[in-house]
Amino acid sequence: MKKFLNCKIDISKKVFIPRIETQFWVKKAIKEIQNYITLYRYNELKILDVFAGSGCIGIAILKNVKKSKVDFVDIDQNAIEQIKINLKLNKVSPKRYKIIKSDIFEKVKGKYDFIFANPPYVAKERLNEVQQSVKKLEPKISWYGGRGGLKYIKRFLKEAKNHLKENGMIFMEIDPLQKESVEKILKKEGYKNFKFYKDQFKKIRWMKIWK
Repeated sequence: MKKFLNCKIDISKKVFIPRIETQFWVKKAIKEIQNYITLYRYNELKILDVFAGSGCIGIAILKNVKKSKVDFVDIDQNAIEQIKINLKLNKVSPKRYKIIKSDIFEKVKGKYDFIFANPPYVAKERLNEVQQSVKKLEPKISWYGGRGGLKYIKRFLKEAKNHLKENGMIFMEIDPLQKESVEKILKKEGYKNFKFYKDQFKKIRWMKIWK
């Protein structure tokens, strides 16, 4: 069991274990959402949690943002089961969420106010740096990102803009060494507004894209 922003997160299905770096930026993103609600007086926000894993990001949003509904997306059946467990554990009303088994956006329809993504981004070139505990306890599908660690980031960014509402935002976690590569992908895909941010260890860890 892990704690993640006032939520209990069970990881018994051997999914990706929530990291403190992720908790750091998700907390900041939630503050941004709360400001957004005040600014635009939204009655309800539609939010997507892609590569959801344990569901920790989406559940933290549901617990901390009252006017939110979250769609959870993952391709791994273990993750789907884990998300169900964690939603029950945190007493989230079934009216507030949907779970979609999908290869990124393959079965996702419609547009969202906010999209959250923590894609698998460990680069093939850095496999020797991955701790044995990670290799043993967490499925490779949840952290391995192929050459440069960019396989899923490229696929995500290619489609994400088509699922974002006007004034919407995307929050995405990356490896600190990927900033330049990700910037190139963003420009190639026609994203104009984006900014990179540091985590609590002063490393570039997450980014925001907005319309």
